[in-house]
Amino acid sequence: MGFRSAVIRPLAWAVARRIERMAANALADQEKILRQLMQRGRHTAFGREHGFASVRTPQDLFRAVPVRDYEALKPYIERIKAGEKDVLWPGRPRYFAKTSGTTSGVKYIPMSRESTPLHFGTARDALFNYYARTGNGRWLDGKMIFLSGSPALDDVGGIPTGRLSGISNHLVPAWLRTNQLPSWSTNCIEDWEEKLERIVDETLHADMRLISGIPPWVQMYYERLLARSGKTTVCEIFPNYSVFVYGGVNFEPYRSKLEALVGQPIDSVETYPASEGFIAFQDAFPHQGLLLNTDAGMFFEFIPTQEVGSTHPKRLWLREVEVGVNYAVVLHTNAGLWGYDLGDTVQFVSTRPYRLVVSGRVKHFISAFGEHVIGKEVEEALLPVARQAGVSIVEFTVAPQVTPPEGGAPYHEWFIEFDCIPADLAAFALAVDARMRKQNIYYDDLVRGGILRPLVIRPVQRDAFRTYMKTQGKLGGQNKTPRLANNRTIAAALEAFVLKG
Repeated sequence: MGFRSAVIRPLAWAVARRIERMAANALADQEKILRQLMQRGRHTAFGREHGFASVRTPQDLFRAVPVRDYEALKPYIERIKAGEKDVLWPGRPRYFAKTSGTTSGVKYIPMSRESTPLHFGTARDALFNYYARTGNGRWLDGKMIFLSGSPALDDVGGIPTGRLSGISNHLVPAWLRTNQLPSWSTNCIEDWEEKLERIVDETLHADMRLISGIPPWVQMYYERLLARSGKTTVCEIFPNYSVFVYGGVNFEPYRSKLEALVGQPIDSVETYPASEGFIAFQDAFPHQGLLLNTDAGMFFEFIPTQEVGSTHPKRLWLREVEVGVNYAVVLHTNAGLWGYDLGDTVQFVSTRPYRLVVSGRVKHFISAFGEHVIGKEVEEALLPVARQAGVSIVEFTVAPQVTPPEGGAPYHEWFIEFDCIPADLAAFALAVDARMRKQNIYYDDLVRGGILRPLVIRPVQRDAFRTYMKTQGKLGGQNKTPRLANNRTIAAALEAFVLKG
């Protein structure tokens, strides 16, 4: 055990015990946070408009505050950008986290002085808890890398503005900076491929012990390391590498490929960060589901996904959720987000404690024929078949083909980049289709009734998805390829990469 891991060990156990208390007191903490939010928010412009002074219960809150997406919140954000104070939260935001919107263009998510420390603090606590639960603190005594966006910030209305991952670089404490890679100058490089080469330069001969990032971009990093070093596995380059931290996408589609590149299984810590707040994190090893972060300045509500968009949706607080139901996540936060539709869907796998899995995005689904297929379903259909066939999936996405150019019934079209294409692709597709039909009864009814034909798989060229993301200006950082789309925008772009014959 090194000096740093020895010093931090008692703190790690203190954090683990605090997380246990949070898990046990989730409902009481949520009621407390609701009171605190109403007290702090009642004197803001938004709070006065929505009668926060009279809100006592979750039901009061739901009556007072409608569910909003960014477009509905945007007029308040514009007032903040124009210099106004006390609009959504007392004072002005400490930062704006800049994210990409589908209809809004760039979104500016406020981060207050109260909310900002909770982003880095929750990530730290998740890792300290991992140390306490597993006994592995060796990663603290070597180098760590966080593949992230640029920490260079813009000025928007007098407020420092950048990607959340870049802002997080400003929150890293001094004691950790000596362990952190890449360097500040390398992290500021905007071009992902140039940045990746510089990261390889700086880390190739370092004692890397912890690597964090979005799985597809970590895969690129691994591949560049191996190409540069001439080694066959990452563990030959980094013999002390022991922890992989990820979030934002399901790791399972990437697991077999990443473990093959590393050369052995590596412990992983899953997190669920968002610009709007750090939603959940892995608290048990092994685990099923992520612990909801119920004592971190956010009051959560949940809407059954079938009611999203309806005039009077059923709005539930934590006490009312059920295991196995698909919910849209709505936030009320200490950064001034009120009734904010996060855009994610989740399912609880436990309510004692409250653990969940991310099941998809509200806008990422296929329902061209009323089937409402979600991301969790396509992943749980594809991955077991791939494991059984002994093939690795690099990346994939699914879209409806409503008017097939070859004629015949419509179908779901799967664009898949395989590490190695299955020997019998037709049998592979039928096996995936069979699992899809078990996952989604509406899809099964459509196929059984001949409205849809079984799904069609289009294998694409190597690096097709990376090339597509590059053309969209979304290569690297925290960008993710959508698993599902109810239109053919991505599918149309990938058609040029389909392997023939």
